[in-house]
Amino acid sequence: MMARAALSAAQARRVALAAQGFGGPRGDGSGPPGARAMLAMAQRLGVLQIDSVNVLARAHYLPLFSRLGPYDRDRLDQAAWRAPRRLFEYWGHEASLLPVALQPLLRWRMARAGDDAWGGMRRIATEQPALVARVLEDVRARGPVSAAQLADDEAPRRSGPWWGWSDVKRAIEWLFWSGQVTSARRRGFERMYDLPDRVLPREVIAAPTPAEADAHRELVRIAARALGVAAERDLRDYFRLPLAGARTAVAELVEAGELLPVEVEGWRTPGYLDPGARVPRRVHARAVLGPFDPLVWERSRVERLFGFRFRLEIYVPAPRRVHGYYVLPFLLGDRLVARVDLKADRAAGALLVQAAWAEAQAPDETAAELAEELRTMAGWLGLERVEVRDRGDLAGALRGAVGPGGR
Repeated sequence: MMARAALSAAQARRVALAAQGFGGPRGDGSGPPGARAMLAMAQRLGVLQIDSVNVLARAHYLPLFSRLGPYDRDRLDQAAWRAPRRLFEYWGHEASLLPVALQPLLRWRMARAGDDAWGGMRRIATEQPALVARVLEDVRARGPVSAAQLADDEAPRRSGPWWGWSDVKRAIEWLFWSGQVTSARRRGFERMYDLPDRVLPREVIAAPTPAEADAHRELVRIAARALGVAAERDLRDYFRLPLAGARTAVAELVEAGELLPVEVEGWRTPGYLDPGARVPRRVHARAVLGPFDPLVWERSRVERLFGFRFRLEIYVPAPRRVHGYYVLPFLLGDRLVARVDLKADRAAGALLVQAAWAEAQAPDETAAELAEELRTMAGWLGLERVEVRDRGDLAGALRGAVGPGGR
């Protein structure tokens, strides 16, 4: 059996942060990072999760800000929804933006829509194939087109856990999952659908479809590079791969020397190291991390790496929330040292800190560093000031660091 290398807990943290793009130069306000830096970081991460919550900023915008500083969000929109297309929408890690080159690697998921898509979509495909065919023809004739524009009186809404989706909405989402349509652009947050060969680059459409096992191996490779050091479940979770396929891919990559078994101090589960991963002597990072940031997706990994227990409380009733509604961990150096519940009050021009909490070992400079990061975020979001509410054990110190007027 291959001998396992060893990493200390601090080394593992630094490996993970470097792999995720932290610790490098960030924009200093003299000018936003360019399109090349933005696209390189999107390629490095491999996937940007999309989420509908807009209390602060859309989820897919935040990871690049955390790593690059204040960049031009329109550049990301252009890469994702305008020609020449560099990113595309699909189910990567939940709904996601992904580099277009990954589309062939996800065709196995499209082909398995009949088994893997959500129940409401599968039922429409099996029970109303004529409706699905008609919706596809409507997209072919009218695209780009929204689900609302496709809906008609023959497709009544139903009650229940599908958020009042009409049958037409289920049909178009089935077609999206199965790869027969894709997202041409967003109108507000509403997805506009069209045929893939009218949206994606020709070379992507023409690329051969890899065998499912080959696709799983390549997706695990990408996950390993993006994570640096990871457990098997972390590698599987990055692109939400099936258990058996991911487990086989990990074993094959280990056998080929493309993943290195590693023992990590404090981990009870075997670790795997990307052979190309850097082990920096130190990481100088400062960032607030969106709750859908790839560094904090897999909650058990966050605890293993940082000793930081992070739970998303958006769907928790307000009286039962511990830290707040939209809570972002604060990364300083190579540790997660605090968390803040943020809201963009666009009408008032303020970035609201609704609560601020320090971790037990947070350094003395936490409030000052967090205040500076929040001022940078406010400017990026076009807000005039930072306003700190009186909730959480860090709130008083943060208010003092922000200063009068919150500028």
